Amino acid sequence: MSKRREQVSVHGLSCADILIPKKGVDMRRWAVVACDQYTSEPEYWQRVAQTVGVAPSTLHMIYPEVYLEEENPQQRIDAINATMVRYLAEDLFDTYPDSFVLIERKTKEGKAGRWGLLAALDLDEYDYSVDSTSLIRATEGTILERIPPRKAIRKNAALEVPHILVLINDAQKTVIEPLAAKVADLKALYATTLMEGGGSISAWLVNEQHLQDGVYVAIDTLHSALDPANPLLFAMGDGNHSLATAKSCWEDIKVSLSEAERAHHPARFALVEIENIHDVALEFEPIHRTLFGLTQPAFEEEVGRVCASFEKERVDSLAAINALIDSSDAKQRFGYADESGYWVYTLNGADHSIAAGSLQSVIDSLLAKKRCTVDYIHGKEVTIKLGRKSGNIALILPEVSKATFFDTIVQDRALPRKTFSMGEAHEKRFYIEARKIRP
Repeated sequence: MSKRREQVSVHGLSCADILIPKKGVDMRRWAVVACDQYTSEPEYWQRVAQTVGVAPSTLHMIYPEVYLEEENPQQRIDAINATMVRYLAEDLFDTYPDSFVLIERKTKEGKAGRWGLLAALDLDEYDYSVDSTSLIRATEGTILERIPPRKAIRKNAALEVPHILVLINDAQKTVIEPLAAKVADLKALYATTLMEGGGSISAWLVNEQHLQDGVYVAIDTLHSALDPANPLLFAMGDGNHSLATAKSCWEDIKVSLSEAERAHHPARFALVEIENIHDVALEFEPIHRTLFGLTQPAFEEEVGRVCASFEKERVDSLAAINALIDSSDAKQRFGYADESGYWVYTLNGADHSIAAGSLQSVIDSLLAKKRCTVDYIHGKEVTIKLGRKSGNIALILPEVSKATFFDTIVQDRALPRKTFSMGEAHEKRFYIEARKIRP
């Protein structure tokens, strides 16, 4: 760990020794989408494997979750660990010490790019428990059962390749955007198209002291405006269970280390991409619900348990639902559809501050009583199509507000699982950069 790295860390944020494939590596085959995408589409990962072949690729360093139930997972894990060691031995990477990396991701033709900053976060500043008030925090409930299989992969890995996206609440655009404005003066690291309709991505090195200091000063300013008793600075966008896995591994490692060793052990940090929630190109999408095998009266019985009262209004279309649930009057609403039509429900005196929380309480109760099953769905039209079949119910959630997102986390501690998504599957982060996590 370099001397400067040891000296500079501001509110959990640090530069890192970042590894990027050397020129000559086919970046289009190197870069692969996050392992937790397309989990019901093995054909997607089969196409990726065909595209990659035996070429150097992050595909050989990750465990696509579509395969988590295979008979001999340890065989794949051993191959992953061996590939990491081999890539290091083959000197496949250039190392950029004590650096940030500025990233621009374009996912739609003619649309503005989404900017991010690759950096290290201190896992000692992260707590994924429900009641956490840490600087780095989960935004949705962490499912503890999802950590052990991921931990089996990371605990002996030589490298990490990040797909984690972390949000900052920077309305004045002081952290990342000043670097984007200077992009012509930065060293270009890579630029490539991404497979399977993933768009394109470009990156630039941020290793000059004054530019890094500008980031730290801006982060410190954001921090100074927070409630000291509940200072949410970094909120998880994507990859919370991967960060939770890194945290769990670090907790295991640090018990055998001295204080001096703990201070700068590489496993104490995790490489993530920081994004500004106020970036206009960052799209937040609610995740909707379809309930199977339930009647409207049974649904309303449970709704009545999570609020003082509710009202419902019959409407004639999904468009009418959208207009009402996304209004700016601060009332808690959600859309409903079944084979008989469309409604909008308004909750009064609800137990949660947002409709997603109230509905999740309803759904959890129904599931516990085995009165229905549920699916979480991207896209309103698909949700409505399923919900209008006999015996089903579609629940349409309102848009997720960027303006109140951080305030909601601070107030409710964590959102219900499957509340929002940062874009569709092909827009998720692709693995490209790496970092050593073993001394």
